Amino acid sequence: MQHFTIATRESRLALWQAEHVKALLEQQGHQVTLLGMTTQGDQILDRALSKVGGKGLFVKELELALEEGRADLAVHSLKDVPMELPPGFTLACVLEREDPRDAWVSSRYAALTDLPQGAVVGTSSLRRMALVRALRPDLKIEALRGNLDTRLRKLDDGLYDGIVLAAAGLKRLGLESRIRAIFEPHQMLPAAGQGALGIEVRTGRQDVIAALAPLMHQLTWLAVSAERAVSRVMGGSCSMPLAAHAVFFGETLKINATWGDPEGNTPLVQTQALASVSDTASAVALGEKVAVALQAGVDKATGKSA
Repeated sequence: MQHFTIATRESRLALWQAEHVKALLEQQGHQVTLLGMTTQGDQILDRALSKVGGKGLFVKELELALEEGRADLAVHSLKDVPMELPPGFTLACVLEREDPRDAWVSSRYAALTDLPQGAVVGTSSLRRMALVRALRPDLKIEALRGNLDTRLRKLDDGLYDGIVLAAAGLKRLGLESRIRAIFEPHQMLPAAGQGALGIEVRTGRQDVIAALAPLMHQLTWLAVSAERAVSRVMGGSCSMPLAAHAVFFGETLKINATWGDPEGNTPLVQTQALASVSDTASAVALGEKVAVALQAGVDKATGKSA
């Protein structure tokens, strides 16, 4: 039995995620406490993440707690974890994935297709902006920052006709009744790692890595490894309107990737590939193959190809 401290953001969803990992570790016989923290990403709500430092704003303070020994592990929504971790840190574990899809939430309209021309949709994700514009170029998209509860409150205050959120977060907090419709991946391809929880540790902490080993979900790990490889090669961050989603069919992993223009001036670029995948190396290789094809399509669509 060991004692571990989990560094976590203090939003309701982040605390749910940390409590979930805490319970799983306690089932293994460990003692676990939480260290709640407020990150820069939580504090800066008046600007898009792509303008102020990207997804890393949600993890820097947690990584500092790991580095200083105040915490042993940090729990993240994997889609918020940068594709390249700082030296000395590693993604030690990925739990079984929740629903990776996006959800339509609205008090007035049952689906995106029901919105009148010029209606206002809230999201600050460049990926969602691009995909919503591809589905409904006649709509107005306005910035929506804040944690899940804040976003729902802004919707309820009438600032938006509808908003797009990750289905996983709503389900984890028992808010599934707020979902009016689910976007299937062929309509709105999820972000790399969406719906999965990732656990970050210091590279040398073999004791923590060993304790987390029973929590690892191998199929999720391989799928998100392929997805994150697409983003890594493409330079993916919150400033990149990029989607990547992988699904197993038996031993075959199929991955779809999409790049879009948030302003809607360029058509979506989409590609897919599949391969037999049984280890991290083959999953990463598949993701890199898709990224090369996608980048070629983006270069052609934007006039950058030779």
